[in-house]
Amino acid sequence: MNERNGDAADGHERPGTTGQAGRRQATAPRNTEDALGRAWDELVATARRTVADGLVVGTSGNVSVRVGDTVLVTPTGVPYDRLTREDLVGVGLDGRQVLGSLRPTSELPMHLAVYRATDARAIVHTHAPHATAASLLVPELPLVHYMAAAMGGPVRVAPYAPYGTPELAENTLRALAGRTACLLQNHGTIAHGASLDQAYDRTAQLEWMCRVWLLASSVPGLAPTLLSPDQLAEAGERLKGYGQKG
Repeated sequence: MNERNGDAADGHERPGTTGQAGRRQATAPRNTEDALGRAWDELVATARRTVADGLVVGTSGNVSVRVGDTVLVTPTGVPYDRLTREDLVGVGLDGRQVLGSLRPTSELPMHLAVYRATDARAIVHTHAPHATAASLLVPELPLVHYMAAAMGGPVRVAPYAPYGTPELAENTLRALAGRTACLLQNHGTIAHGASLDQAYDRTAQLEWMCRVWLLASSVPGLAPTLLSPDQLAEAGERLKGYGQKG
């Protein structure tokens, strides 16, 4: 989560300049600066979308995108509607801040752990209500829908650990093994993808599946019909050919 009491430092950096954590060069090459600026704009738009779609409240949750060896992340405690191009925040894979003066999200350890361990290029973390509710009830989301195949299989729940801790990062990696999304117990969701659009789509699909399961489970005297592993595997093969080609 983005801590609400984590007020940003004063002052801002233009995209392509190093922040207070390191000033070894004054500016980045123009093409790199442009790529970072475009990626930041997309990140901010995705972060605002999580609020508009009810997946986060206030400044909870966070979004990141990897550009080369730089990870752009939402800053801690700053409402997304206030973010501009000048508020760009970037860190290296070692966690050292290399861009901007605002402090990165408190969930940075979790984001970096995923980038180091997977081929993820973007990450969306939310406190989506139905997904968070499901995380309180089961160690793994029941197979209520074939879209679980798009996430690599049954969606696991990472055991609870305080936000921003190495323990949470480790629990998350275990739950994500062979998966592109998981639930965080008593916390929310995390999903990654090859792009911000893909990471966001997986986040939204996971919230929808959790909602379906909760609704079906709430009918007295009845239990949801679940897919078998074979049915899920078949769906996974069919999904490989889904969408437009070329």
